Amino acid sequence: MSEIGCSEIDILLKTLMTSITDGKPTLLKHFIQRACANMFFQYMCSVRFDYKDNEFCEVVGFFDEIFWEINQGYAVDFLPWLAPLYKKHMNSLINWSSKIRSFILNRIIYKRENNNEQRQDDFTSALLKSLNEDSNVSRDTIIFMLEDFIGGHSAVGNLVMLIIMYLIKHPNVAKNIQLEADSVSKPSHRTINFYDMDSMPYTMATIFEVLRCSSSPIVPHVATQDTLISGYGVAKGTIVFINNHNLNHNKLYWKQPECFIPERFLKNTYEEQKSVQSKRKLNESEERENDIAEKNMIIKNTQSRGLQIRKGIPYFLPFSIGKRTCIGQNLVRGFGFILVANILRHFNISYDMNSEIEINTGSIALPTKPISVYLIKRKEIF
Repeated sequence: MSEIGCSEIDILLKTLMTSITDGKPTLLKHFIQRACANMFFQYMCSVRFDYKDNEFCEVVGFFDEIFWEINQGYAVDFLPWLAPLYKKHMNSLINWSSKIRSFILNRIIYKRENNNEQRQDDFTSALLKSLNEDSNVSRDTIIFMLEDFIGGHSAVGNLVMLIIMYLIKHPNVAKNIQLEADSVSKPSHRTINFYDMDSMPYTMATIFEVLRCSSSPIVPHVATQDTLISGYGVAKGTIVFINNHNLNHNKLYWKQPECFIPERFLKNTYEEQKSVQSKRKLNESEERENDIAEKNMIIKNTQSRGLQIRKGIPYFLPFSIGKRTCIGQNLVRGFGFILVANILRHFNISYDMNSEIEINTGSIALPTKPISVYLIKRKEIF
C-alpha cells in the first residue's frame, strides 16, 4: 500500500511542478482527487489512469459530486416519503452512478474477465472469484462493492484539501509540518511514506484536529433488534446516529474546542519523564551528570522521540466504533498522511488575498466547484 501511494505521489508532484505558472493559481483539488482515485484503483484493481484521460477525469468528478450530495443531510435522507420532491436530485445521482458503473465495467471488469494474464491477487480478483464460487453472490453485488470501495477516494481527497485550507489559515501549523517533513526526508530528500507516521506526530495530530473540527457525520446505523441503551428503548429498525459534532466540540472533553489546536492530540513523553524524575532526589554527583547527559540527548531528538500521538481517546471517534467502524480508515489515514506530508514538503501554499476561505463544520465534503490556491516551490527543496 505504501509503495502504491508513494509511486502516485511522485507522479502527482511532477505534474504539479510542471503545471505551476508564476503568479497564477492552481486547481489543486482536481489534481489531488485524481491522485487519490489512482491510489484506490491501483490498490483495488491493479490499474492506474493518466491524469489527461478525459473519461477517467470525468468519472473522478462524478464521484466527487456524489460525495458532496450524500454529505448534505437532505430531509429525504431521514424522511423517505419526501422522495417525490427530490426527483431532480435523485436523477442526478442515478445519472452519475450509471456513468461510473459503465466506466468500471468497460475499463476494469470486462478487461479482467477477458485477460487471464492480469493479476489474480487483488481486491477485484477476490470479488470475481467469490462470484464464481458463491451462488448467493450476484454480479450486481460485487460491482456495487467495487464502486463503493473505489468511491472512498473522494473522502481522502476532500479531507486532504480541507487540511490544506486549514493550513492556509494557520501558516504556523503548516511551517511545523514542513520542519517535521524536512527532518524525516533529509538528507536524501526521499518521498515520505506510510512508515514515517510515527516519526511525524505533529502532522498526524494536525490531520486528527481537522477531523475533529470538521466533525463529519458518522454513517448511520440501524438497530437489528430491540435493545436498551442507558435505559432508553431502541426499537428494531431504528436509525441510530453518533452525535459526532457534540463529541468533538464539547467543553467537557476539549479545552477551547472552537480553536484549531493540533497540539491537543500530542503528548510529550520527555516532559512526562522529566516530571517523574524531578520527584527523585539524586544524592550523588555521578547520577546528576548522567541525568543531564540523558536530558540533553532527549532534547536533541524532541521531534522524533519527545512527541507522540495520544491514542485511545474515548470521545474521539472520527471513523465510528464497533463492528461497523469505517473499513477504509487505514487507507484514509495512510494516503491522507503521505499526500499532506509530501505536498507540504515541496510547496508553500497560499490563497488569493481577495478571496475568503470558507470552512464549515459538519462535513469533510467540499463544494465541487474549483478551489484555486497558489503553490510556491520551497527553496529548501529546489
